[in-house]
Amino acid sequence: MLILKTLALESQHGWAIAQRIRRLSGETLLVPQGSLYPSLYRLERGGWIRSYWGESENRRRSKFYALTASGRRRLEKEQVNWERLSGGIALVLKTT
Repeated sequence: MLILKTLALESQHGWAIAQRIRRLSGETLLVPQGSLYPSLYRLERGGWIRSYWGESENRRRSKFYALTASGRRRLEKEQVNWERLSGGIALVLKTT
């Protein structure tokens, strides 16, 4: 869900995706490359993102990822599920 949300903002290469998640989470969420790239491949196989080659900000050839229409729909579903799940957890934690 975090990768899809990051790509909903704009297409990015892998390292930039990890950095944006880290930055937006206030340095709380660190996505190691060993987790990021298998997730990107899985999302691409699922049809939720697509990849293409481009030039990064430091002029290096990089693989960029973009959200597909199917990925936008999946993100919406995941956000609804997350809100329901986190709301339920909050209710349990409030119980004494």
